[in-house]
Amino acid sequence: MHFVDEATITVTAGHGGDGFLSFRREKYIPRGGPDGGDGGRGGRVFLVPDPGLNTLSVFRHARRFRAESGARGGNQNRTGARGADYSVAVPKGTMVFDAGTQELIVDMANEMGPFAIVEGGRGGRGNARFKSSTNRAPRRTSLGAPGDERELKLELRLLADIGLLGLPNAGKSTFLRAISAAKPKVAAYPFTTLAPELGVFEEGPDSSLVVADIPGLIPGAAQGAGLGLQFLRHVRRTRLLLHLIDVGNDATTDLVQSFNQITRELREFDARLSERPRWIVLNKTDLVSEIELGSIKVSLQAELEWKAPIYETSAVTGEGCRRVMRDAFLFLTREDEGSENDE
Repeated sequence: MHFVDEATITVTAGHGGDGFLSFRREKYIPRGGPDGGDGGRGGRVFLVPDPGLNTLSVFRHARRFRAESGARGGNQNRTGARGADYSVAVPKGTMVFDAGTQELIVDMANEMGPFAIVEGGRGGRGNARFKSSTNRAPRRTSLGAPGDERELKLELRLLADIGLLGLPNAGKSTFLRAISAAKPKVAAYPFTTLAPELGVFEEGPDSSLVVADIPGLIPGAAQGAGLGLQFLRHVRRTRLLLHLIDVGNDATTDLVQSFNQITRELREFDARLSERPRWIVLNKTDLVSEIELGSIKVSLQAELEWKAPIYETSAVTGEGCRRVMRDAFLFLTREDEGSENDE
């Protein structure tokens, strides 16, 4: 399925049904009073969070959604039927903005059920509503009100516990394959990953973490260079960042520079991201000797004044990958317990 994380749609609620003009006509009651009923209310449009969806691709073709209008009122004071509501399924992590003002309307990640995005029009009044002491036989009715209409901008931000960061070709997709059943494309050239990929790390029968493989960052990503803004938003919801570094490709000086560059990109895009817990993962250790690896690790710790964990992995062979994830699981579990205690 093609990955799409932005879409613009128009949602229209149903119009209210018109009021009805009618007079009571029965045997032996030749001059019955007005009995025209009110029109039914128009249907609403709901956005429904669906955990099974992880793309907005359906909205490439379907962009307008309309609820049913209310039915016209009837005689004998019968109110018209209410218009049927319309439900639009969206991924759980969808942010919904007003397309005109860019104001955030709702974050579907916080919604447990359907969210009414537009309300149906009120039904018009039948002539029975206009009866008064001075007008016993009104011939007046009112039309149903139009339903609300809004143009919405949908922006998907994936829901993941851990985000994988790094330069293009750092081995993020291979790492994801090593720790989950996900099968992202892997090749020996930059930007193999053109869209975020999700994988699930299973620590136990009821214990798992969702990991997002983010396409490789390059200088200027915060301003849209490379795949830029198309994917940086997807690390906003993560709780831990794993920064993969290809130790088999560059000198230590280059590794420090590239690390600092990605840190700047994160800060420029969203200052909170640069403060999020981040661990270094020295990947492709199968390409260097233990002595070289030890030297790289010591140099990074000194140059970056790094206090957080540094792991050594070979995603190709799988060595060290599950250890990283088990430690991440324990770390996030302790974070959750700490949050509960604070409450």
